Amino acid sequence: MRTYAGHSSAAASNALYRRNLAKGQTGLSVAFDLPTQTGYDPDHVLSRGEVGKVGVPISHIGDMRQLFAEIPLGEMNTSMTINATAMYMLAMYQVAAEEQAETAGEPVEEIVQRLAGTTQNDIIKEYLSRGTYVFPPGPSMRLITDMVNYTVEAIPKWNPTNICSYHLQEAGATPVQEIAYAMSTAIAVLDEVRASGVVPPEEFGKVVARISFFVNAGVRFVEEMCKMRAFVELWDELTRDRYGVTEAKQRRFRYGVQVNSLGLTEAQPENNVQRILIEMLAVTMSKDARARAVQLPAWNEALGLPRPWDQQWSLRMQQVLAYETDLLEYDDLFTGSTVVEAKVAELVAGAKAEIDRIQEMGGAVPAVESGYMKSALVASHALRRQRIEAGEDIIVGVNKYETTEPNPLTADLDTAIQTVDAGVEAAAVEAVRAWREQRDGDPAKQERARAALSRLQEAAGTDENLMEASLECARAEVTVGEWAQALRDVFGEFRAPTGVSGSVGVGDGADASLTAVRERVRATEAELGERLRVLVGKPGLDGHSNGAEQIAVRARDAGFEVVYQGIRLTPDQIVSAAVAEDVHLVGVSILSGSHMELVPDVISGLADQGADDLPVIVGGIIPESDAARLTEMGVAAVFTPKDFGLNDIMSRFVEIIRASRGLPAEVGEAVTAG
Repeated sequence: MRTYAGHSSAAASNALYRRNLAKGQTGLSVAFDLPTQTGYDPDHVLSRGEVGKVGVPISHIGDMRQLFAEIPLGEMNTSMTINATAMYMLAMYQVAAEEQAETAGEPVEEIVQRLAGTTQNDIIKEYLSRGTYVFPPGPSMRLITDMVNYTVEAIPKWNPTNICSYHLQEAGATPVQEIAYAMSTAIAVLDEVRASGVVPPEEFGKVVARISFFVNAGVRFVEEMCKMRAFVELWDELTRDRYGVTEAKQRRFRYGVQVNSLGLTEAQPENNVQRILIEMLAVTMSKDARARAVQLPAWNEALGLPRPWDQQWSLRMQQVLAYETDLLEYDDLFTGSTVVEAKVAELVAGAKAEIDRIQEMGGAVPAVESGYMKSALVASHALRRQRIEAGEDIIVGVNKYETTEPNPLTADLDTAIQTVDAGVEAAAVEAVRAWREQRDGDPAKQERARAALSRLQEAAGTDENLMEASLECARAEVTVGEWAQALRDVFGEFRAPTGVSGSVGVGDGADASLTAVRERVRATEAELGERLRVLVGKPGLDGHSNGAEQIAVRARDAGFEVVYQGIRLTPDQIVSAAVAEDVHLVGVSILSGSHMELVPDVISGLADQGADDLPVIVGGIIPESDAARLTEMGVAAVFTPKDFGLNDIMSRFVEIIRASRGLPAEVGEAVTAG
């Protein structure tokens, strides 16, 4: 039983973890901030506005010590949501555990052997959905392979990679796609490990036994429960037939789950409580496909960062199910159900066909590099949005039953969510600079850090396992940014396909509202004598690009020329692109909470370029008070999750552009509010 937690600083997160453990939480699930996840120190230009926002900043071994102070790592089960920099986080975690053992006078090797937990370490889904990748697919898979080969003997209770289909569903994946893409990723990892030849064939079952999964449970209870039974069936077959694992226990499908965040609504957010409960049932009621670990989001995640009380509420849901109900006391409740058997068979057949399609392309890595999987997800998400807008998919409180009594939980929105103190980033910047200065002020320490980084780069140029070099970096007090930059210099960086250009939008099947927007776009273009161009930009390190992609796809369908360059841009890059492309509107998408730092940088940058008349709009998880402040700064419009009607948003685009160019509103046509 876990809650996904971490924010502000290692010290603050440590206090939160110890409180949660005292409340009955049985494991830790660490959320890292975006600079940590993408290999930047807090003082890097791309870290601006992102430090401590969506997780805890961990910059070096000192932070890792502080994060787990007074928490005995040899007795803890720790899940770390970390991917591109997973190897270095595990290295620092191991070194922190070694130091605890030395302090306690216990055998170091014995503690390391006892370490239990998981590094998510699934880079394929980062290219497809979450965006915290750093290196190209080839080197990234090499890092995962090295971790698997290292942990199978050195840390045998550790799950070195956690195939994560959770974010695929968030990006629009159907159940078939979620199963197929996750299994294709597992095949890619296991094939790489087998090809490395480090683990003898007769011991390969040990590798398979430490591969775990992290899935998403949506609100369609029967379909989601059957999806999990399909996962179990396919994994058992795959590991037996492809990898020759004969021991049934090693073939067990071991998974943790977080229930769906995509379906959490800003409108009537109290409804999220029953959604979370129903989704939890989908992964607990079927004993033959039951989750090993469950973490639940909080009811107010669509509004902002949950408070400790909100996380406690989600933890209590699990405890009520486990200790008050009898749901966990019986054999599988669905065995023999013809309805369930038919649905599972349908999902298995569909997933096998999609897996075969990906294998024909050469596997998951080529399917990422070609853009196939990303385009498929963007298209699936676009179709989902269309069904919601058309009222085919009902979301209570959003497109049906919208009337509501005043909500006492959100009467004061500023206290309904947790905010990160503005001084957190400045403190982290000062701290990491002081760490480097203190280290380098000691000639012996400076030389050890330099030698460790040189050794890491040397090893990266060979096929040597990089874990030992990373462990030495941790002991030598190397920062996360230094470790990642050393590997960037060898491996290079990567920009994943956006999936927008090849995705299927509405096309010719437009409804009346989209047709009306197209006419307004064409009329405005005729008046201006030029194409209407919209730039969709994602500044900072927020890689959750689903919303930006859907805006880009619908804007293209509405007749706009769309400039979308993907994730991880600086405000200066967005400004430069807007000026160079001579766009009519700049749309900035931020879901990480860094809008109050990055949006003003975009606005001032445009002013510096003489483009202060170019309208800027902002979309993301933005509290009302922040939206008001952004409007005061000159932002033309702020869109949040409650603005689900994409055609309404497109209509607002036209309205804003016309106003900025001094054009009159169309005669006889009501302006649609966004």
